[in-house]
Amino acid sequence: MIKQVKDGILYFDGCNTLELAEKYGTPLYVMSETAIVEKCREIRNSFLQKYKKTRAAYASKAFLNLSMCKIIEREGLCIDVVSGGELYTAIKANFPPEKIEFNGNNKTIDEIELAVDYNIGRIIVDGLDELSLIESVCKQKGKKMNVLYRITPGVKSDSHDYIVTGKKDSKFGIPLDDEIIFPAIEQAIKSEYVNFMGFHYHVGSQLHDNASHLKALETSLKLIKDTKDKYSYVTPEINIGGGFGIKYTDADDKKPYSYFLDPMMERIEEFSKDLNIERPEVVIEPGRSIVGEAGITLYTVGTIKDIPGIRKYVSVDGGMTDNIRPALYQAKYEGVAANKVDEPKTDTVTICGKCCESGDVLIRDAEVAPLKRGDIFAIFSTGAYGYTMSSNYNKNPLPAVVLVKEGESRIVVKRQSYDDMIKNDLC
Repeated sequence: MIKQVKDGILYFDGCNTLELAEKYGTPLYVMSETAIVEKCREIRNSFLQKYKKTRAAYASKAFLNLSMCKIIEREGLCIDVVSGGELYTAIKANFPPEKIEFNGNNKTIDEIELAVDYNIGRIIVDGLDELSLIESVCKQKGKKMNVLYRITPGVKSDSHDYIVTGKKDSKFGIPLDDEIIFPAIEQAIKSEYVNFMGFHYHVGSQLHDNASHLKALETSLKLIKDTKDKYSYVTPEINIGGGFGIKYTDADDKKPYSYFLDPMMERIEEFSKDLNIERPEVVIEPGRSIVGEAGITLYTVGTIKDIPGIRKYVSVDGGMTDNIRPALYQAKYEGVAANKVDEPKTDTVTICGKCCESGDVLIRDAEVAPLKRGDIFAIFSTGAYGYTMSSNYNKNPLPAVVLVKEGESRIVVKRQSYDDMIKNDLC
């Protein structure tokens, strides 16, 4: 068990959370290496080793630093990046370039040049003019890149609009109108500077039902068939994205990877036999599902404001600067007083941050043991999109990140100082 309770104190991957807070300060991101590795190995067991010709590319936007790159490389996964900064991080970690895939809806020339210079494995083309940019860079540098087209499958997923990416009205992907998609496919097939590998889609994030994945798959399979019929060209890959949901609260009905992947693999196998082609290599892009539950955030309780008959606010020393998701799209979390885990939860409070925003609320109506200034409060399942979406709003420093494993801890991202925040300022 990653989370344990000893003498009323929360332990995380064998580490006393109170000792972590004292040693490293708060707010503090705590990531369990054990939990991350367990998810990577679940992917290997239920997908990579179960099915031939498969890859899993960790969607690094969920959580990325040099240490995470090393873990992903060690566990045999590829990595998916969506910006020059993420690509640069992978490069600085000496991540194998052939195992890097580059997504993103508006790659700059500088980013494309960096990808080509580093000879990464795949660029996933997201717009009609992007292929021409890639061709021009490859021509200039005398290189050839593997590319896939990200399509917009026109599927609505059951999630918040801000993390739904497969519907037709989306900034992501190439529309499937015949007069748009087929000229783009023909250009890629005939290009001297790219190898056209196939199609990519992503239907959304934090999903607990496989219906939208399966609907989008049918759209992609039809496109594979149409490409073969029109151009006598068989695409060797299909990337079916990620979006596999995790448990934030008891209301979340988390499913295993096999729930999503097995029916899709069965359908792809069936389709390939019917079309009499070799089954394409299948790629997935799990991100949140690898790191989400592997992280907690520790805070120190400060001011408590009790408005009789209305609400009790418990302020902590972080907030929307280290976890924007509740303010951005009403994401829900659960937490506990790390030093009072066994005490009866007799209070209902709102855990809020210290930013000058009324929307800076982390958990509404949390049932907790009575809290006081100085208590340590832990919020669970913050491993995805906490650290990577953190900001310096109100000039709050970015927290440190600590990696824990079987009772040992080490810092992998230093806490930002005030001097760090202003080092690029000019007078």
